[in-house]
Amino acid sequence: MAGSQLEKRPTTAVDPHEEPSAEWGWHGRFPRGREIGGWFTVIAFVIMAFVGNHVAETERLWLLGISAGLVIVLVGQRVRQRTSWRR
Repeated sequence: MAGSQLEKRPTTAVDPHEEPSAEWGWHGRFPRGREIGGWFTVIAFVIMAFVGNHVAETERLWLLGISAGLVIVLVGQRVRQRTSWRR
């Protein structure tokens, strides 16, 4: 029974011709770093919203609105990671 290379190759394998960084030992994502960066951004936006020289409330509303959106995305990603229907 003859098997092909495509059946034996893992789905996460990277072709070195398409991604040169695979040759020198690392190719991947930073899911944990992305999450840490997102939470750092949320904290920074909330601090900027309450500490600063805001003349009007528009700046504060934008900062809090964007940080709320980031919280929704970050929590959604965490829930999606832990459920069985993830990609």
